[in-house]
Amino acid sequence: MEGESEGELRVPLPNRSKGEMFAIAEQHMGAGRLRVICEDGKTRMARIPGKIKKRKWIKNGDLLIIKPWDFQDEKADVVYRYTPTQVANLVKRNLLPDNMNVFT
Repeated sequence: MEGESEGELRVPLPNRSKGEMFAIAEQHMGAGRLRVICEDGKTRMARIPGKIKKRKWIKNGDLLIIKPWDFQDEKADVVYRYTPTQVANLVKRNLLPDNMNVFT
């Protein structure tokens, strides 16, 4: 493909400048919400926006990118869900934090 180098990463990573981080889906709570375990060790209630809810199903144990709310730290929005192939790619490239690496 044009413009792709060998080491280029095709999966999105959390944008740290926007406060995004990795999380693992722990439990569905209903009404488009789920409990997630974040890479900073906190458990948050995450909201699944409509554009993700309609296109991708989130299961317990899935790796996600979440963005905690500015005004209420115990809540967050889901930004992205990784596929199993993308998770394997992240593990192989050693891009997951040690406390989130339960996928090996």
